[in-house]
Amino acid sequence: MTEIVHATPRRRLPVLTGILVLIALAILISLGTWQVERLYWKEGLIADIAARQAASPVPLADIEAMAAAGGDIEYRKVTATGRYINNKERHFFATWRGQTGYYIYTPLELADGRILFVNRGFVPYDNKEPEMRMQGQLTGEQTVTGLAREKLPGKPSWVVPNNDVAKNIFYWKDLDVMAESVGLEKASVIPFFVDADSTPNPAGLPIGGVTQVDLPNDHLQYAFTWYGLAAVLVVVVAISWFRKGAKTPQQ
Repeated sequence: MTEIVHATPRRRLPVLTGILVLIALAILISLGTWQVERLYWKEGLIADIAARQAASPVPLADIEAMAAAGGDIEYRKVTATGRYINNKERHFFATWRGQTGYYIYTPLELADGRILFVNRGFVPYDNKEPEMRMQGQLTGEQTVTGLAREKLPGKPSWVVPNNDVAKNIFYWKDLDVMAESVGLEKASVIPFFVDADSTPNPAGLPIGGVTQVDLPNDHLQYAFTWYGLAAVLVVVVAISWFRKGAKTPQQ
């Protein structure tokens, strides 16, 4: 006697597919919404930085107080007065407008004896040594105006070379090592930098005003991408269901 087995419709697969589609759709929409939120944040940040750069400079003491309170001092205009310690300058490898060279970080000794490291600007590769730009080695009391720059907490990335202290070539701004390498006590060094503005130096070197504010804002494009993928998913699923419905034999 032959046993007849009646097939039971397999409904689990369509249900599981539907759940997976809903999960994928939720993820894509969430990613798109997150990028929109990032867009608003980035636009606000760009506007804030622009406002800081357009503002009048404030005394160094104000920036110090803000930093001590945990405030954001990045790109805030500041002014400071002191004497450059030219024989302790440090050299940061950099490019400026397509030319290879160095940013010159020179300690500025304040009236109270503390030290502020100032990025005085760019010099071409052949002008690395002070003897090649003696006119720009300012002496006597100087007042510098520029942008406050926060101290880096550590090496930015493993791809960045290690600083070559022996040759006075820095590939990342390690303030503590810069100070230590020229015999300055960490306690006497103000824990942030100042990038000097574009006020001309004698003989044109260093070239000030080299601060580069480059904040890419591609979040709108990313948001369109994620929302677009969500829309494509809906269309593909709708077409698939429509075709399956058309192929279902009539009872």
